[in-house]
Amino acid sequence: MNCVFCAIVAGEVPSHRVFEDGTAVAFLDARPLFPGHVLVVPRRHTETLGDLPSPDVGPFFLRVQRIAGAVERGMEAAGSFVGANNRISQSVPHFHVHVVPRNPKDGLRGFFWPRTRYADEAQAEDAAARVRAALDT
Repeated sequence: MNCVFCAIVAGEVPSHRVFEDGTAVAFLDARPLFPGHVLVVPRRHTETLGDLPSPDVGPFFLRVQRIAGAVERGMEAAGSFVGANNRISQSVPHFHVHVVPRNPKDGLRGFFWPRTRYADEAQAEDAAARVRAALDT
């Protein structure tokens, strides 16, 4: 396997680590949106959120929560953006959560892509029904 995040976790690739334990490693993004932009990765290679073993989800996201607070305090930010991609736009196929310090009028707009509306209530209900049905599969 040739995963740059696994290499960072193993200490084979230099990074600016801000946290590590048996569950997760957090380090500065090499191409940050703002200074203090941190990536939090599971220590074990996991490609997507769906691949993260259920018992690991809570402990991993407790680390993300802790890092988000530290990014806000450390960077004197008013808040943070916390998000992850699954496959699409996932530049490294190792699950990772972005923690980005945010401030009013910092230049970022929404979720970085145009937002839309449902055409009507029927379209919204159809989408909701499809997701509910998929929960049972």
